Amino acid sequence: MEMKEECMKKIKNMDVEWSYTGNDGPEHWHTLCDWFAEGAKFAYQSPIALEKESAETINSQITFHYKKEEFTEKEFKNTFHFVPPNTESYVMFENVAYHLTDIHFHMPSEHLLSGKQYPLEFHLVHMNDAGENLVVGCLFTITEEENRFSEANHPMDWENGTHQQWFNPSIFLPEERLHYHYVGSLTTPPTKGPVKWFVFDTIQKMDQAFLNKIKEGMLAFNNRPLQPLNGRKIYFSND
Repeated sequence: MEMKEECMKKIKNMDVEWSYTGNDGPEHWHTLCDWFAEGAKFAYQSPIALEKESAETINSQITFHYKKEEFTEKEFKNTFHFVPPNTESYVMFENVAYHLTDIHFHMPSEHLLSGKQYPLEFHLVHMNDAGENLVVGCLFTITEEENRFSEANHPMDWENGTHQQWFNPSIFLPEERLHYHYVGSLTTPPTKGPVKWFVFDTIQKMDQAFLNKIKEGMLAFNNRPLQPLNGRKIYFSND
């Protein structure tokens, strides 16, 4: 218990160094901290490769209840985050509310769809009252074509000189919401599980100028390698 408490204290103070390369890269995360080692013991790790052909078809059971709210920009441990001071946006799954706690991105995508990796993947992280996580994954290509993130469309209300933005997190969701569902883990240390994953099958487009705003100073890549399935079931919702 003392080792775990000490590790958590270091995490809070950002003293446990981890990255995506070298001796503190993904293959070594479990050796860096007792808490990391504990999380790595969970058998069903993320990310994984997702294939429609091998997935079991189900009816969608997740509903989104997002609203426009304030988000704070934060740079933490190799990525950029949008963090809501309040948890007004939420999803419902199996009659349980999971409130949105964080939005961040990985370059390139962590999940593969039908064997293909994409330039960008956003994760919308949620938590219920019992402390259980649910994460929604949204994959993107980068384009110069006009899209919902183009400056002319103003997807966010940027407050000049501050780290505050106002937006509805549904801007990251595709219009067509066919998705994969599986049980996995967090993709950053401590990679604990179980986490309920929902990854959209629709590949969206993001404006390069918008991406430049939020990736300045970030690593060139921050994606965890694929993890083995270990016999778990993958589901696909086509409604």
